[in-house]
Amino acid sequence: MRENRVTSKLPSKAERHRLFGSVDPIPGDKPTLKEHMSDLQNEQRNYLFDIEQVGIARVKHPITVEAGLAPASQVSIGIFKLTTSLNREAKGINMSRLTEHLEEYRQQGGTTDLAQLARFARGLTARMNQERAELELSFPWFYERHSPMLGKTGLNHAEGLIRITYEEGRGSRVVVGLTVAVTTLCPCSKEISEYSAHNQRGVVTMEARIDELDMEQDWKVMLLNAAESNASAPLHPILKRPDEKAITEKAYENPRFVEDMVRLIAADLVELKAVRAFTVECRNEESIHLHDAIAKISYKKPRS
Repeated sequence: MRENRVTSKLPSKAERHRLFGSVDPIPGDKPTLKEHMSDLQNEQRNYLFDIEQVGIARVKHPITVEAGLAPASQVSIGIFKLTTSLNREAKGINMSRLTEHLEEYRQQGGTTDLAQLARFARGLTARMNQERAELELSFPWFYERHSPMLGKTGLNHAEGLIRITYEEGRGSRVVVGLTVAVTTLCPCSKEISEYSAHNQRGVVTMEARIDELDMEQDWKVMLLNAAESNASAPLHPILKRPDEKAITEKAYENPRFVEDMVRLIAADLVELKAVRAFTVECRNEESIHLHDAIAKISYKKPRS
């Protein structure tokens, strides 16, 4: 390797910057005070189309997740999408107000409480002077899981989703979701094989429109139970040999196709009073194929 030496005294930092292309600022003649600057976004004309959603996405922000499983409170990273409607007479929205609104939410505690987030969405319509606003928040949720035989404790995690839409005259619409990994064992393989059966990791994704007034438990725990209780077996962060034996045998006793998974989970969600409509999808990462197997059900409860 060639030795790198400074052969003379280094030029000053300002001189080094000029060496690498920096130039002095131009005097400029545009205003520097906000009240004197043009506001293109607020120009009122016929801009041809209403816009359903305009805003910002993939905004990472710290949040506090409250849960019905230990740990009961945890700091996580939320990914936000904040949008509003825009009528055709307005050129654009003031997007800086979206992040201002997010900062106020942080200063007020910044939790995943559905009531707080519903107020967030409602307040956003007023702040942006629009008829409709939507907040979407996704985040990892960690929960304790104990191994089945020895009780070894570790942390599992699932991916949570909250989507709240507020529209003037119609109120709030709340959708929650969870993506959970489980074990699924192939019924066909068990039926035809002399020795055991192949199994794989299944990924269950659920989204449910809920009525907050009918919520009797943490929605995350509710959806987690719907996925795991209908799988061949749940996943565990820590398993010793007695635990592994128990889980392997449990999976063998509860074989599941992806079709079985979505139907069984759908039945549980239908029975939950708080759930008004839902979509459930299962994707098996097949262990003896290069492809995945998928199944999906969407359901809306009839009006009572």
